Amino acid sequence: MHLYNAWLPPPVAEETKREKEAFAGVVKSVKESYNPDDPESVYSTLKWVSVIDLFVKAKSELSIEDVSDIVEVGLQLFQISENKLYAQVRWGSILVKLLNKYRKKLSLKVQWRPLYNILTHTHFTRNTGPEGWRLRQRHFETVTSLVRSCRRFFPPGSASEIWSEFRSLLENPWHNASFEGAGFVRLFLPTNFDNQDFFHHEWIKICLDHWGSMPNCQFWNSQWASITARVIKSYNFIDWEGFLPDLFNIYLNMFEVPVANGSGSYPFSIDVPGNTRFLFANRTVTPSKAIAKSIVYLLKSGGSAQGQFEKLANLLEQYYHPSNGGRWTYSLERFLFHLVNIFQKRLQHEQLIKDIDEQSGLFMTQSDRISFVNTVLKLLDRGQYSKNDQLSETVAAATSILSYVEPSLVLPFLASRFHMALETMTATHQLKTAVTSIAFAGRSLFFSSLSALPMDSSNVSGLNSYADLLMISLSNALLGMDANDPPKTLATMQLLGSLFSNMSTVDDNINEGSLIPSLRFSEWLDEFFCRLFSLLQHLEPSSVLNEGVSSPSSSGTFLVEDGPYYFCMLEILLGRLSDSLYKQALKKISKFVTTNILPGAIAEVGLLCCACVHSNPQEAVLQLIKPMLESVISSLKATPTTGFGCSANSNASSSKKEKATISPALETAIGYQLKVLSVAISYAGPALLHYREQFKEVIFSAFDSTSWKINGAGDHVLRSLLGSLVHYYPIDQYKCVMHHPFSASLENWIDTKDFSIDKPVIGPKWHVPVEDEIKFANELLKLHFESALDDLLTICQSKIHSDPGDEKDHLKVTLLRVDSSLQGVLSCLPDFSPSSENGMVKEASFSPFLIAGATGSRVGSSELRQKAANVIHETCKYLLKEKSDDSILLLLLIRVIDTLGNYGSSEYEEWSNHRQAWKLESTAIIEPPINFIVSSHSEGKRRPRWALIDKAYMHNTWRSSQSSFHLSRMSGNTFPSDQVTLLMDDLLCLSLHGYETVRRLAAKSILKMMKRWPSTISKCVLTLAEKFRNPSLPENVVLGSCAVLSSQTVLKRLTTDRKALSSFLLGILYSSHNESQKAQKAITELFVKYNIHFAGLSRSIFGGPSQADGTDFAGLVAEIGSMSFETSNLHWRYNLMANRVLLLLAMASRNDPNVPAKVLSEIAGHFLKNLKSQLPQSRLLAISALNTLLKESPHKISAENRVHGQGSLQADPKSSLEEALSSIFQEEGFFSDTLNSLSHVHIITDMDTGSSRGHYGSSSLQSFADKSITRFYFDFSASWPRTPSWISLFGSDTFYSNFARIFKRLIQECGMPVLLALKNALEEFVDAKERSKQCVAAEAFAGVLHSDVLGVSEAWDSWMMVQLQNIIHSPSVESIPEWAASIRYAATGKGKSGTRAPLLRHKVIDCLMKPLPQIVATSVVAKRYTFLSAILIEVSPVGMPESEILVHYNLLDELLSNMSHSSAQVREAIGVALSVLCSNLRLCASFGNAHSDESGASNADITPARSWDRYLVKRASELVTKIQNVSASEALEIPKEKLSENGMSSDHSKDDIKWMETLFHFIISSLKSGRSSVLLDVLVELLYPVISLQETSNKDLSNLAKAAFELLKWRVTREPHLRKAVSIILSLANDPNWRTRSATLTFLRSFMYRHDFILSNMDKQHIWLAVEKLLIDSQLEVREHAAAVLAGLMKGGDKDLVEDFRRRAYEQAAALIKKRKHRSTVSALPVASVHGSILALAACVLSVPYDMPSWLPEHVTLLARFVSEPSPLKSTVTKAIAEFRRTHADTWNVHKDSFTEEQLEVLADTSSSSSYFA
Repeated sequence: MHLYNAWLPPPVAEETKREKEAFAGVVKSVKESYNPDDPESVYSTLKWVSVIDLFVKAKSELSIEDVSDIVEVGLQLFQISENKLYAQVRWGSILVKLLNKYRKKLSLKVQWRPLYNILTHTHFTRNTGPEGWRLRQRHFETVTSLVRSCRRFFPPGSASEIWSEFRSLLENPWHNASFEGAGFVRLFLPTNFDNQDFFHHEWIKICLDHWGSMPNCQFWNSQWASITARVIKSYNFIDWEGFLPDLFNIYLNMFEVPVANGSGSYPFSIDVPGNTRFLFANRTVTPSKAIAKSIVYLLKSGGSAQGQFEKLANLLEQYYHPSNGGRWTYSLERFLFHLVNIFQKRLQHEQLIKDIDEQSGLFMTQSDRISFVNTVLKLLDRGQYSKNDQLSETVAAATSILSYVEPSLVLPFLASRFHMALETMTATHQLKTAVTSIAFAGRSLFFSSLSALPMDSSNVSGLNSYADLLMISLSNALLGMDANDPPKTLATMQLLGSLFSNMSTVDDNINEGSLIPSLRFSEWLDEFFCRLFSLLQHLEPSSVLNEGVSSPSSSGTFLVEDGPYYFCMLEILLGRLSDSLYKQALKKISKFVTTNILPGAIAEVGLLCCACVHSNPQEAVLQLIKPMLESVISSLKATPTTGFGCSANSNASSSKKEKATISPALETAIGYQLKVLSVAISYAGPALLHYREQFKEVIFSAFDSTSWKINGAGDHVLRSLLGSLVHYYPIDQYKCVMHHPFSASLENWIDTKDFSIDKPVIGPKWHVPVEDEIKFANELLKLHFESALDDLLTICQSKIHSDPGDEKDHLKVTLLRVDSSLQGVLSCLPDFSPSSENGMVKEASFSPFLIAGATGSRVGSSELRQKAANVIHETCKYLLKEKSDDSILLLLLIRVIDTLGNYGSSEYEEWSNHRQAWKLESTAIIEPPINFIVSSHSEGKRRPRWALIDKAYMHNTWRSSQSSFHLSRMSGNTFPSDQVTLLMDDLLCLSLHGYETVRRLAAKSILKMMKRWPSTISKCVLTLAEKFRNPSLPENVVLGSCAVLSSQTVLKRLTTDRKALSSFLLGILYSSHNESQKAQKAITELFVKYNIHFAGLSRSIFGGPSQADGTDFAGLVAEIGSMSFETSNLHWRYNLMANRVLLLLAMASRNDPNVPAKVLSEIAGHFLKNLKSQLPQSRLLAISALNTLLKESPHKISAENRVHGQGSLQADPKSSLEEALSSIFQEEGFFSDTLNSLSHVHIITDMDTGSSRGHYGSSSLQSFADKSITRFYFDFSASWPRTPSWISLFGSDTFYSNFARIFKRLIQECGMPVLLALKNALEEFVDAKERSKQCVAAEAFAGVLHSDVLGVSEAWDSWMMVQLQNIIHSPSVESIPEWAASIRYAATGKGKSGTRAPLLRHKVIDCLMKPLPQIVATSVVAKRYTFLSAILIEVSPVGMPESEILVHYNLLDELLSNMSHSSAQVREAIGVALSVLCSNLRLCASFGNAHSDESGASNADITPARSWDRYLVKRASELVTKIQNVSASEALEIPKEKLSENGMSSDHSKDDIKWMETLFHFIISSLKSGRSSVLLDVLVELLYPVISLQETSNKDLSNLAKAAFELLKWRVTREPHLRKAVSIILSLANDPNWRTRSATLTFLRSFMYRHDFILSNMDKQHIWLAVEKLLIDSQLEVREHAAAVLAGLMKGGDKDLVEDFRRRAYEQAAALIKKRKHRSTVSALPVASVHGSILALAACVLSVPYDMPSWLPEHVTLLARFVSEPSPLKSTVTKAIAEFRRTHADTWNVHKDSFTEEQLEVLADTSSSSSYFA
């Protein structure tokens, strides 16, 4: 049994025992209502889903057989309800809950294939259903979480099946199918015990290869990181040692941080298509959790993972520092959070299984723990005072968890940081953080002070023990309460709450076990209350009190609003005080409360009193409540009265003509006292019985007062009083009853998981009302509920007031009395008894039961509730007739109706609000499951008893709101009682009221009722929808109806209820005559919402006309169809809506046998005509519609037919739509009209960027509502380019693949006649001048080329080829992007991963390969290369046929010979085409198509194409020197004549430069396209030209070189190419040109960071030496640059190298200083070497910007001694020391203790600037 259930109030806890059999009954009913042969029966099981959910949330004890039954039935239901997305969402989500909760107890096997089929069928096919995208999104989330929950139940062998299924998708990494493949592998691959044989070394190698095949793509990284993390965690038998360097290198590069002043994000991230990103939901951030999980589970004793992790932390720690925040802070913060969290989980798991098996190698030993904690402490140290709140909060929580693991390391760190925060005056935000971290670690500090852990006092002066630290923090807490600094005050409250939660009692006698020996609590308490009272007196209320009924008991200040800390802290403190101290506190509080009136702090003072009363009701009622009651009574006696307080027939008021008023001051004072009183008595219970007369009098006088404010305050008192009498609530919640076994002065905390009935844990004491209390409550109800109801009836039936003002006041007070009585007793007043079908309720003995729950003891009777409902119904009629403009009365009325009709809803609201407040469940009151301080480990987190009681109390509140909510579902024939129906009618009238506030409140209430009684929905819909047809409707009626109808409760009902559906749709469509703009907007929004949530239609709707209602489906379609023609003079938006409804109905019904086929073909024809509609929106919608309706495509040549010659023309089955369609497009001029009207959709703007692809670029044309109407559903065709696009050449195209697809589908549906009809229109448009017409032509042409129908090849030969040649040769430039896209569309591969070539692809290629005529514009040359690249991108290199390989080589020849082309545009096109060609060939070769080389062996010697890689590298290195020489000679400005003598040189050099530019384009394109992984060997060799040509006299060339350089800095190179790269870089570091040396240094910084884990030690030493050598370079710039690089390398470098360098730098500099003393030798030394030594020292100093290691003081001081050197040396020294001062300024007063006096003097000398003239 769960702890919360065992701790329920005794009467309720007893009831919970019946829940097991109740659940068994539910399971039985589900099985009965579901019939495996009839898929429609799913709808009848849906009502049980929420009932099952109820048992899960109630944490009931269920028998495991029942659970596994329901899971199996659920999985079956899930699989048979194909196409019923809503049903799948509901069942899927409950299955996920059950599987996750019972995952360890269930033993079932789940097959993965059906789940995969459901996913692909619904989300990855072209023809998606009509369901709204919100539903699709929920469906996808449900299915994926279901797969995640079922993974652990996949049977043996599934892993290899899944891998082989998706492996093929991963073969071509440049196709979007590979993203889907990776997503599916991540989703499905199980890592359970059954499948462990699948994972082995080879597989991991393959995995890492796939991972590396796509560089710098966050989506790709997330998928693979998460797969590997799961494998690492699940299987500890795999040996990862060999893979660690590679893995950690990947992890490091996944954090996008700025390295060496670079940018902080990938320069060429690969674009993942939107729908893939949307489906495999992954926010594109670093997958921090997967990285942290992998790292924690890789740590093994004796393994090298710990070392690698330290290195990673060293490299990343600088980015945690407050001054280095940025976009990356979020992912680093998550990384830290998950590191600590997962580490804690791993330790916990190991502690729990320790007793079972001691596997020596896998457990973390203490030394492992220490090294892990030390590493994480570095990150904590940096991030503690971050400006990012989330990071500093995470650091505090992490510190707290780790302090239980290694207190000896963490607590001293905490203490020293706390001291620093107290000392700094400048950074006040540090104090809040420091206080929070002490609060979080309070418990571990107590444990440590008791276990007498030695405290390392060297780093904190004046602290001897942790107890002292606690004392200091307690005394500082008094100073922390400050009305002007809310965050600090709240942190202080949290600290106090945390500390007192640990102490078992707070008293003064100092005995051995006391926790804080040196503190006198009585003095502390006095001081505390002084501070608290002054805080309360200075509070500013956060908002002006809004007076009115709805104003809460107070609008609190930040103490109440911003978190629960204030009240908790008071409760805990007052609960833990010993008797004497409690009395002392009570005296002070009583004095304060009775002498002050603070209207600004009502809630705060009230809660203070409430805490006192809760802790000891008898004492507190005497000292606090009694004096308050007396003073209120005496004040009220002095106020004028109305006589409304008790009964209606006192005519006292009507005789007074003028109204007596009350002075504002008195009014405020009384209001304040009453409200404080109402909060204070919440938990007083039986202690109040002695004062029953006084209470009656106070409440009576308050209602009798003339002031509405005082009436309102009286309402609060009555409510509170009733609640404290009849409700269940815990008492003695905060007293300590369990002492820790380790020390009696500590409270023992409880772990909910560890709870069982036989180990008794002392549960809470509940307040269960005694007889007297119930009697008193019933008496109060009689006085203020029954009599008030009688009053109401009298007022409404016999008008007793002549003056309407009086009548209004009387009504107000009377309604208020009814309301507050109802709010007080809540669900203790029994509910209406439901009526059943045959008019009589079954005998009472059978009361249906689901779960137990009650707010308190029963008072009153259900007759009383019925009487109230009838009276309120009368009142409502009266008010709507007489006082319909009085919003206060109406709002009160709605609140009363709500409480009467929605039984239990107030409890539900209270529970959900409370849940929000406790969301911030603070780390301060959680003790993690692992505790090495006193080595007690538990199964779950431990919390203090009071917090758990609080949760049990909330759990009871929730149960009481739910216990009767679902009972109406138990049997089919219970209906709401007549009273409920009356109240619902009233609410319907109110929800159409003129005032918006009234409408909103009524709608909220009516929806709650409809949720509970679904049978009432259709009546409601019929009433409201009929209203729309009335032309003279006022605006408010439309707004009110829309608000009710747009709720999901109503929209769901429409899927199964035909009558409601047709009246809803026709109602909307007939409302076009409404004039008001607001009303139109509301209707549009309602319609869009209907579309977004559209859930298909159930089979029952499509049947013939039933006798009940005359509408049949075909009739409905016909009626709507007639409205959707343009001839009907509707507003275009309504025409559009009608079209949309038509489409929805067509899609929902297309597989249903009852719907005549004629209906569908008519609809399709209608949309085809709409393509040439005058309304742009209707055209767009027609496109969406045709894309989904045309799907049979009988004329397409199937893959099988292709083999035996162009398909023997057998008689094809005709498409069902063909006749209807062909009659339409055969009309004269149909297509030219269509193309013309489609061309208007293309709006060409200069700014149109590529981002609008696939989402019709018509954004400037449509408002948001119209857009959501046209573009309704998640359109998969939008994911057209199935390969990543990166090429800038394509420009921004406005090519809409949807349009192309329609033409393709039309041709496939109706065959060649379409082509013939289209031909003339196409030819006309291809030659058109306007770009928009060219766009449409390109789309239509693409569709034709890609259609693959019979006879298309003949058409190609007869006219299309000529057209294509015309397009290529036409000189116009602006439509190139569209035509390129068109050709790319035509060449797109068929099939899931695009491997089957379309019929005409090779013909198009041949046509493009024909050489151009001799004389032709350069733009045409560039255009041809662009078109070729577009086709080659689409060619799938995995299985290229012989012919395509040959084409590649021929084109390669042509490109290589043209690399020095004179036009820049052409050169860029050639570079791009080269990168595509070469990467295709490489990938093809890697799949073993080796014969591609031999075939051309004969002529291999002649062409450079076969060995293009060697050719490029060789030629590039030759040209670099030439270009450099030319640059040099130009720099020397050789006189003109010389050049003309051998005039060749200038032309040649120009050609060389052009060739080089093309090469750089090739490099840039290879990197940007993500294809670089197969070209790495070439790219590494080309580092040489890129770095060498950074600065040349030719600006264009250098700019390209710089662009390539920026991209190469991010590229990670793995072995075997890494060696080569290092040797090239080392040779460049010795380059004679100093600019090259400097560029090499820049490159080195990034290079070393990116490859830190995989560079061998040899390489690192070589690089290090090369950089050191540059410190004494002859060029000043290079020397300074080298020093900066060294400082960077030292931050994350290898310890040995760093220490060695530091030692040498110090020795050299010290030797120099010595030599300086003997002046003679100095002048001999060259400047460079002296400067080199100084720079080496400076690099050491700057490499530790925020720390003070032991060696630093000496180094800084030595550096400072060089300050008197001549110029370049001197500035180096002053700059370095200034930087040192800047970075250490924050903590200088702590750090300066590390220096000796003499050293400080030397430092001071440098900073005082010497004379200006010196």
